[in-house]
Amino acid sequence: MTLVYPQIVTGADLLRGIIKLDELAPLLKRRGARAVGIVNSKMYGVRSFTKVMKKYDIHAVIGLSITLELPDEREVLLYVYAKDDSGYKNLLKISSASSIRNQETFPLKWLQAYSAGCVFVCPMTDASWDGLRNSETVKLLQDACQTIFIGISRPGGQVHSEEQVITAIAKEIGAPICAVQEARYIHREEAFTYEIATAIRLGYKLNEPTRPKMDFTHAYLPDAQTFAQWFADCPQWLENMQDLLLACNAELPPGEKLMPTFPIENGMSTVDLLKRNCEKGLKKRIGHLREQYVVRLQKELDVIGSMGYADYFLIVEDFMRFAREHGILTGPGRGSSAGSLVAFSLGITDVDPLQYGLIFERFLNPGRITMPDIDIDFADNRRSEVIAYVAKKYGKAHVAQIITFGTLSTKAVARNVARVFDFSSEEMSFISKQIQEGQTKSLEEAVQQSKPLQDWIAMDEIRNKWYEAAVKLEGLPRNASTHAAGVILSPVALVETVPVQNGGDELYLTQWAMGDVEEAGLLKMDFLGLRNLTLMDRIKSMIEHDKSITMDFQKIPLTDRRTFDLFKAGDTTGVFQFESAGMRDALRLIRPETFSDLYAINALYRPGPMDNIPLYSKRKNECQPIEYVHPQLKPILEETKGIIVYQEQIMQIAVHVAGFTFAEADLLRRAVSKKNRDVLEKEKAHFVESAVANGFPKQPATIIYELIVKFADYGFPKSHAVAYSLISYQLAFLKANEPTYFYAALLSMVAGSPEKTTEIMQEIRKKGIHVLPPSVTRSKYLHIVEGQSIRIGLGAIKGISFAFYQQLKTARTAQKWDSMFDFAAAIGGQHFTDKTIQPLIKAGALDEFHENRAVLLASVEAAKNHAMFIGAEDDLLHEVMNAVAKPKYSPAGKMPRLALLEYEREVLGFYLSEHPATEMKKRLKHHVLDIVDAQTSGKRSVVNLLGMIMEVKRIRTKKGEAMAFFTLQDETGEVSCTLFPKQYASLNVHLQELIIVQAKGTVEKRNGQHQLIIQDISPI
Repeated sequence: MTLVYPQIVTGADLLRGIIKLDELAPLLKRRGARAVGIVNSKMYGVRSFTKVMKKYDIHAVIGLSITLELPDEREVLLYVYAKDDSGYKNLLKISSASSIRNQETFPLKWLQAYSAGCVFVCPMTDASWDGLRNSETVKLLQDACQTIFIGISRPGGQVHSEEQVITAIAKEIGAPICAVQEARYIHREEAFTYEIATAIRLGYKLNEPTRPKMDFTHAYLPDAQTFAQWFADCPQWLENMQDLLLACNAELPPGEKLMPTFPIENGMSTVDLLKRNCEKGLKKRIGHLREQYVVRLQKELDVIGSMGYADYFLIVEDFMRFAREHGILTGPGRGSSAGSLVAFSLGITDVDPLQYGLIFERFLNPGRITMPDIDIDFADNRRSEVIAYVAKKYGKAHVAQIITFGTLSTKAVARNVARVFDFSSEEMSFISKQIQEGQTKSLEEAVQQSKPLQDWIAMDEIRNKWYEAAVKLEGLPRNASTHAAGVILSPVALVETVPVQNGGDELYLTQWAMGDVEEAGLLKMDFLGLRNLTLMDRIKSMIEHDKSITMDFQKIPLTDRRTFDLFKAGDTTGVFQFESAGMRDALRLIRPETFSDLYAINALYRPGPMDNIPLYSKRKNECQPIEYVHPQLKPILEETKGIIVYQEQIMQIAVHVAGFTFAEADLLRRAVSKKNRDVLEKEKAHFVESAVANGFPKQPATIIYELIVKFADYGFPKSHAVAYSLISYQLAFLKANEPTYFYAALLSMVAGSPEKTTEIMQEIRKKGIHVLPPSVTRSKYLHIVEGQSIRIGLGAIKGISFAFYQQLKTARTAQKWDSMFDFAAAIGGQHFTDKTIQPLIKAGALDEFHENRAVLLASVEAAKNHAMFIGAEDDLLHEVMNAVAKPKYSPAGKMPRLALLEYEREVLGFYLSEHPATEMKKRLKHHVLDIVDAQTSGKRSVVNLLGMIMEVKRIRTKKGEAMAFFTLQDETGEVSCTLFPKQYASLNVHLQELIIVQAKGTVEKRNGQHQLIIQDISPI
């Protein structure tokens, strides 16, 4: 008997199956399987399934499971197989059509339109039998399908109670019968693991009495002998299934380049239109076209035209024009595309490649086999507008976002399986703490490295089952979502080449991930959302609004002294790509004075190249002479002080030394970076021989090649470094020259992160910029600049929604408010609630009514009643209200300063009023460290802090010795402090809550949290 497996549901089907291909394919090969069919509920995993089976020389059959919708709302399961290429195309359409409908079923009346080239099998499950109890209904199905088999399964060898009736109906209508066996896991003993996967997918726990009752105890892969035994009395059914699968010869079509076309109305060719637009755009950008620009432009246009990419550039130019016309901020460039003069001419990038010595061939050359890749950055809050424009222009059927699959990672699978077992929150927390995600490759490795986890598992058989199931499920796709950037554009309807489903923003989503989509030949474009562009856009809008000027980032001078002073000082909080502590150290060491220094630092600060930062600094600051391996490398490496930093430099060396073309040089760069020893030796001989033929001595040529090999892996694209450093410079320029606007916008960007907000607030105060409290009459939703100060926005207050702000904004334009009661009456009782008003009071947003916050909080109820009465429609009630006295504030004492501060931190995430520790620090003659800075100091650093003691907890050790824990708080944050018995004996007297002390101790980090081991405490 020829062994075939007709219905495989793989792990790609989002926990509807748990079969992993790397385990399946070797097993099938060992068993001698000749053919295997995939029948996932969508076309998920089809390409990888087909490729893996081909690798193991197993005939792969592309199939799909669909739920067919019969008349009278009955449903049956149907397996659809692609018999030939037309059937494969119909599978794409069937999967797309069933996935786009609100209910994921496929109407019977649609089936006939998609039946060409397909073979159908209707398996007689209990559900299907309920839908097909008579020959008339089966005949209806047969007419729609053209070629249909009746499938009969005998899971575990059990014969269906209605099998005789089924066979009689099949004989009556002349439909052949085939044996079916749906497999959702590989081995019989994995049934329980599959049940766990189903519980994760459907969201129930194993101990729930109401959980779905499903029997998948036989959904495994029987061996050939078992299969034959199950159908020993009907071997013809097995042969029919074998013949069916072996007759299906559809294959994945070769990935042809499916370049979309740009619509042109006047009959001009796209090549001519591209040239015209480039010449026009370049003149606008640089004025007179010098010869070097004319020659470079024509060279690029020739390559683009010969490779058939003119439409692509016109498409990108078009949506970039849309972005500019609609005020959507875009990045100056990204990746190697910044090396294209065509892209610069069209306004796709803002980097002049000739000015910076960027190479077009790094981006595109005839030796490149993959599609060109122009990635675009947009302000992330408006990126969707550009995608919507593209979808509208080219049609919804031609544009889709790309799917991405979230997998059950080590920690995720551990927690998901634990949830199904209904483990306690303490057990879940224990598991999470023991698994250091990122430090281990798998759950198995995590357990091997954790003795506590091993002991915990060994204590209970249930925990062992948890572990076994989690290991089996680890790495499987869990859910589908939208790729952060990828968008595809097709010249033909997408369903001709890729299956789609519903996505967000009324766009389709591909059923295949990025790699599969690109293999199919579709053009992928990355529309990236960059928060830093949103930050720049916010600053720009605020300045333009307040100062009535127009800002043009392209006109910012790249020689601004204040900006470079900021970089030299490492004052780069909020500056794109230059924020990390290591990068700040590099800036302070190198002390950049030119824009070329900046993008060199940007490229150097990466694993490998960063070892050269000290050398670059010494040579740049003339502490050490610049040396070159060979004098002829000076023109290439002079810019980077004799150090290879950029990939473009490697290409230039190959051209200059070995006489390569730039296209050959790019091929060398790619080949060498792969570190294949055979390739390295082959390319070495090629390079050295070419260099000698070019008049270069053999020994220096060999040394230079070894230098290329050393740096090829580390070299960074100069085009990307230049483009991204432009964003960095522009942000730094704004910070240096418009700091108030910069910080106001930056605070809005980090809203929701108390740690980041506190850090920025500290920096603002150190620079002498005044921060005004939120105000119900003056604040906007986001932070704004008011005079020379920053006014906190109402959106920073927890509990204040944008909808509430809109209501408040409308109300305050109508009248002036003199009291909280006026405010309450204006916005109405529906909006004046404890949920919104109490946070406003605690944040200080009602301080302008000249009552202390304790009084305001005490008077909320009276104000609510006032708002309700004022808003009443009863005339008599209004007369009564007019007859009584105006509402009055409820008496309350003055709010204690500590309560006021805690309320501010509760609703804002930081202290707005001055902390008592701040005032005390000003009086001290010697320096103490802020708590936030202490937590970033080196391991086991000894620090002096000043703060307020909070939450003292005294305990006794196992030996009966007294010790204590307490929290030390200043205006920058809190740190946990430990007072061990030896120090406790002498310092216990100072442990009083709410007093200011100076504390000396050692900073340590335990369980991810910083703590201070106290050496000394002294009251202030």
